[in-house]
Amino acid sequence: MYSGPTKISSFSRNISDLLEHIEYRRCESGEDLEAIYRLRYKAYYLNGFLPETREQKMSDDFDETSNSYKFGVFIDDNLVCTVRIHHLSPEEPYAPAMTTFGDVLKPRLDRGESFINPTLLAADPELVASYKALPYVTLRLGLLASVHFDATACIGVIREEHTAFYRRVFGAIQVGEPRPYPPFTVPVMLYDANVAANRNWILRRFPFFHSAAAERRMLFAKPRKGELAPLTILPTAKYFHDAA
Repeated sequence: MYSGPTKISSFSRNISDLLEHIEYRRCESGEDLEAIYRLRYKAYYLNGFLPETREQKMSDDFDETSNSYKFGVFIDDNLVCTVRIHHLSPEEPYAPAMTTFGDVLKPRLDRGESFINPTLLAADPELVASYKALPYVTLRLGLLASVHFDATACIGVIREEHTAFYRRVFGAIQVGEPRPYPPFTVPVMLYDANVAANRNWILRRFPFFHSAAAERRMLFAKPRKGELAPLTILPTAKYFHDAA
Protein backbone atom coordinates (compact mmCIF):
# COMPACT_ATOMS: atom_id res chain seq x y z
CA MET A 1 0.00 0.00 0.00
CA TYR A 2 2.92 2.34 0.72
CA SER A 3 5.09 3.19 -2.30
CA GLY A 4 7.97 5.00 -0.65
CA PRO A 5 8.87 8.31 1.01
CA THR A 6 6.91 11.38 0.04
CA LYS A 7 7.17 15.02 0.97
CA ILE A 8 4.53 15.76 3.59
CA SER A 9 2.74 19.13 3.50
CA SER A 10 2.17 21.11 6.66
CA PHE A 11 -1.57 20.44 6.24
CA SER A 12 -1.06 16.68 6.16
CA ARG A 13 1.42 16.84 9.02
CA ASN A 14 -1.09 18.71 11.18
CA ILE A 15 -3.74 16.06 10.53
CA SER A 16 -1.22 13.29 11.18
CA ASP A 17 -0.43 14.97 14.49
CA LEU A 18 -4.14 15.02 15.36
CA LEU A 19 -4.33 11.29 14.59
CA GLU A 20 -1.89 10.77 17.47
CA HIS A 21 -4.76 11.74 19.80
CA ILE A 22 -7.52 9.85 17.97
CA GLU A 23 -9.18 6.59 18.97
CA TYR A 24 -11.72 4.79 16.80
CA ARG A 25 -14.39 2.63 18.41
CA ARG A 26 -16.78 0.34 16.58
CA CYS A 27 -19.97 0.59 18.61
CA GLU A 28 -22.56 -2.17 18.50
CA SER A 29 -24.36 -1.58 21.82
CA GLY A 30 -24.12 0.12 25.18
CA GLU A 31 -23.39 3.66 26.24
CA ASP A 32 -21.07 4.47 23.32
CA LEU A 33 -23.81 3.61 20.82
CA GLU A 34 -26.37 5.71 22.70
CA ALA A 35 -23.87 8.58 22.69
CA ILE A 36 -23.50 8.24 18.92
CA TYR A 37 -27.29 8.45 18.45
CA ARG A 38 -27.41 11.59 20.60
CA LEU A 39 -24.50 13.20 18.77
CA ARG A 40 -26.14 12.57 15.40
CA TYR A 41 -29.32 14.27 16.55
CA LYS A 42 -27.48 17.18 18.14
CA ALA A 43 -25.44 17.90 15.02
CA TYR A 44 -28.25 17.59 12.48
CA TYR A 45 -30.90 19.31 14.59
CA LEU A 46 -28.73 22.33 15.41
CA ASN A 47 -27.93 22.70 11.71
CA GLY A 48 -31.62 22.71 10.81
CA PHE A 49 -31.71 19.35 9.01
CA LEU A 50 -33.96 17.48 11.47
CA PRO A 51 -37.20 18.34 13.29
CA GLU A 52 -37.16 18.42 17.08
CA THR A 53 -37.99 15.14 18.82
CA ARG A 54 -38.56 14.24 22.46
CA GLU A 55 -35.96 11.45 22.46
CA GLN A 56 -33.21 13.67 21.00
CA LYS A 57 -31.60 10.63 19.41
CA MET A 58 -31.22 9.67 15.77
CA SER A 59 -31.21 6.07 14.57
CA ASP A 60 -32.94 4.02 11.88
CA ASP A 61 -33.34 0.47 10.63
CA PHE A 62 -30.05 0.66 8.72
CA ASP A 63 -28.20 0.72 12.03
CA GLU A 64 -29.25 -2.92 12.48
CA THR A 65 -28.32 -4.40 9.12
CA SER A 66 -25.66 -7.11 8.98
CA ASN A 67 -23.37 -4.94 6.82
CA SER A 68 -23.49 -1.86 9.07
CA TYR A 69 -20.51 -0.52 11.03
CA LYS A 70 -21.06 2.34 13.48
CA PHE A 71 -17.97 4.25 14.62
CA GLY A 72 -17.22 6.82 17.25
CA VAL A 73 -14.14 9.03 16.98
CA PHE A 74 -12.73 9.91 20.38
CA ILE A 75 -10.17 12.45 21.58
CA ASP A 76 -9.00 12.04 25.17
CA ASP A 77 -11.85 9.59 25.74
CA ASN A 78 -14.45 12.15 24.58
CA LEU A 79 -16.72 11.42 21.62
CA VAL A 80 -16.13 14.15 19.05
CA CYS A 81 -17.40 12.68 15.80
CA THR A 82 -19.21 9.67 14.35
CA VAL A 83 -19.85 8.00 11.02
CA ARG A 84 -21.77 4.92 9.89
CA ILE A 85 -20.43 2.73 7.09
CA HIS A 86 -22.27 0.14 5.01
CA HIS A 87 -20.55 -2.40 2.77
CA LEU A 88 -22.93 -3.07 -0.12
CA SER A 89 -22.48 -6.29 -2.04
CA PRO A 90 -24.77 -8.41 -4.22
CA GLU A 91 -25.35 -10.59 -1.13
CA GLU A 92 -25.98 -7.68 1.26
CA PRO A 93 -27.35 -4.73 -0.74
CA TYR A 94 -28.46 -2.81 2.35
CA ALA A 95 -27.62 0.88 2.75
CA PRO A 96 -29.32 4.28 2.89
CA ALA A 97 -28.08 5.07 -0.62
CA MET A 98 -30.31 2.29 -1.97
CA THR A 99 -33.47 3.96 -0.71
CA THR A 100 -32.88 7.02 -2.88
CA PHE A 101 -30.56 5.81 -5.64
CA GLY A 102 -31.39 2.10 -5.85
CA ASP A 103 -32.27 2.38 -9.53
CA VAL A 104 -28.72 3.58 -10.21
CA LEU A 105 -26.88 1.19 -7.88
CA LYS A 106 -28.78 -2.10 -8.20
CA PRO A 107 -27.78 -2.78 -11.83
CA ARG A 108 -24.14 -2.30 -10.82
CA LEU A 109 -24.53 -4.64 -7.85
CA ASP A 110 -26.11 -7.19 -10.18
CA ARG A 111 -22.96 -6.99 -12.31
CA GLY A 112 -20.86 -7.89 -9.26
CA GLU A 113 -19.71 -4.47 -8.13
CA SER A 114 -19.57 -3.52 -4.44
CA PHE A 115 -19.65 -0.22 -2.60
CA ILE A 116 -18.80 1.49 0.65
CA ASN A 117 -21.48 3.96 1.76
CA PRO A 118 -20.48 6.28 4.63
CA THR A 119 -23.47 8.11 6.10
CA LEU A 120 -24.52 10.13 9.13
CA LEU A 121 -21.20 11.87 9.56
CA ALA A 122 -21.74 14.07 12.61
CA ALA A 123 -19.33 16.17 14.66
CA ASP A 124 -19.96 17.80 18.01
CA PRO A 125 -21.02 21.36 17.07
CA GLU A 126 -19.19 22.70 20.12
CA LEU A 127 -15.86 21.25 18.93
CA VAL A 128 -15.95 21.77 15.17
CA ALA A 129 -14.12 25.10 15.36
CA SER A 130 -11.37 23.60 17.53
CA TYR A 131 -10.90 20.48 15.38
CA LYS A 132 -11.33 21.53 11.75
CA ALA A 133 -9.70 18.29 10.59
CA LEU A 134 -12.46 16.06 11.98
CA PRO A 135 -14.00 15.31 8.55
CA TYR A 136 -10.63 14.00 7.35
CA VAL A 137 -9.86 11.76 10.33
CA THR A 138 -13.45 10.45 10.35
CA LEU A 139 -13.92 9.86 6.60
CA ARG A 140 -10.52 8.15 6.63
CA LEU A 141 -12.63 5.18 7.78
CA GLY A 142 -14.42 5.19 4.42
CA LEU A 143 -11.18 4.79 2.51
CA LEU A 144 -9.98 2.08 4.90
CA ALA A 145 -13.26 0.21 4.41
CA SER A 146 -12.90 0.51 0.63
CA VAL A 147 -9.46 -1.10 0.82
CA HIS A 148 -10.43 -3.77 3.36
CA PHE A 149 -13.46 -4.95 1.37
CA ASP A 150 -11.83 -4.36 -2.05
CA ALA A 151 -14.85 -2.27 -3.05
CA THR A 152 -15.46 -0.92 -6.52
CA ALA A 153 -16.26 2.55 -5.23
CA CYS A 154 -16.97 4.61 -2.17
CA ILE A 155 -20.33 6.29 -2.68
CA GLY A 156 -21.66 9.30 -0.82
CA VAL A 157 -25.15 10.70 -0.44
CA ILE A 158 -24.14 14.32 -0.11
CA ARG A 159 -25.67 17.75 0.37
CA GLU A 160 -24.69 20.30 -2.25
CA GLU A 161 -22.50 22.37 0.08
CA HIS A 162 -20.24 19.37 0.73
CA THR A 163 -19.70 18.26 -2.86
CA ALA A 164 -16.53 20.31 -3.41
CA PHE A 165 -14.86 18.53 -0.45
CA TYR A 166 -15.61 15.06 -1.84
CA ARG A 167 -14.44 16.02 -5.33
CA ARG A 168 -11.19 17.52 -4.06
CA VAL A 169 -10.27 14.93 -1.44
CA PHE A 170 -11.62 11.68 -2.92
CA GLY A 171 -11.93 12.41 -6.63
CA ALA A 172 -15.67 11.74 -6.45
CA ILE A 173 -17.95 12.53 -9.37
CA GLN A 174 -21.67 13.29 -9.35
CA VAL A 175 -24.03 10.55 -10.54
CA GLY A 176 -27.53 11.72 -11.44
CA GLU A 177 -29.57 14.66 -10.21
CA PRO A 178 -30.42 15.78 -6.64
CA ARG A 179 -33.20 13.81 -4.96
CA PRO A 180 -35.21 14.00 -1.70
CA TYR A 181 -33.72 12.13 1.25
CA PRO A 182 -36.14 11.85 4.22
CA PRO A 183 -36.01 12.53 7.12
CA PHE A 184 -33.60 15.28 6.13
CA THR A 185 -35.09 18.52 4.90
CA VAL A 186 -32.68 19.13 2.00
CA PRO A 187 -32.09 17.18 -1.24
CA VAL A 188 -28.93 15.12 -1.75
CA MET A 189 -26.74 14.00 -4.63
CA LEU A 190 -25.00 10.69 -5.27
CA TYR A 191 -21.22 10.93 -5.59
CA ASP A 192 -19.02 8.03 -6.68
CA ALA A 193 -15.27 7.71 -5.96
CA ASN A 194 -13.72 4.80 -7.88
CA VAL A 195 -11.26 3.09 -5.54
CA ALA A 196 -8.86 1.65 -8.14
CA ALA A 197 -8.64 4.92 -10.05
CA ASN A 198 -8.25 7.24 -7.06
CA ARG A 199 -6.55 5.34 -4.24
CA ASN A 200 -2.90 5.92 -5.15
CA TRP A 201 -3.12 9.66 -5.77
CA ILE A 202 -5.21 10.11 -2.61
CA LEU A 203 -2.49 8.41 -0.55
CA ARG A 204 0.25 10.47 -2.19
CA ARG A 205 -1.57 13.72 -1.53
CA PHE A 206 -2.97 12.83 1.90
CA PRO A 207 -0.59 10.36 3.59
CA PHE A 208 -2.69 10.35 6.77
CA PHE A 209 -5.09 8.06 4.84
CA HIS A 210 -2.47 5.29 4.91
CA SER A 211 -3.25 2.32 7.14
CA ALA A 212 -1.86 -1.04 8.14
CA ALA A 213 -3.78 -4.22 7.34
CA ALA A 214 -4.03 -4.95 11.07
CA GLU A 215 -5.89 -1.68 11.67
CA ARG A 216 -8.33 -2.42 8.86
CA ARG A 217 -9.01 -5.91 10.20
CA MET A 218 -9.71 -4.61 13.71
CA LEU A 219 -12.07 -1.99 12.33
CA PHE A 220 -14.09 -4.16 9.95
CA ALA A 221 -13.58 -7.87 10.57
CA LYS A 222 -16.53 -9.56 12.23
CA PRO A 223 -15.53 -11.19 15.54
CA ARG A 224 -15.47 -14.97 15.58
CA LYS A 225 -17.99 -16.75 17.75
CA GLY A 226 -17.12 -16.14 21.39
CA GLU A 227 -14.78 -13.23 20.60
CA LEU A 228 -15.38 -9.57 21.39
CA ALA A 229 -14.71 -6.76 18.96
CA PRO A 230 -11.76 -4.57 20.01
CA LEU A 231 -12.93 -1.68 22.15
CA THR A 232 -10.45 0.84 20.77
CA ILE A 233 -8.50 0.95 17.51
CA LEU A 234 -5.59 3.36 17.11
CA PRO A 235 -4.78 4.84 13.68
CA THR A 236 -1.66 3.39 12.06
CA ALA A 237 -0.92 6.20 9.58
CA LYS A 238 1.89 7.39 11.87
CA TYR A 239 4.02 4.41 10.88
CA PHE A 240 3.97 5.56 7.26
CA HIS A 241 4.47 9.16 8.44
CA ASP A 242 7.59 8.11 10.36
CA ALA A 243 8.94 6.25 7.34
CA ALA A 244 8.67 9.30 5.09
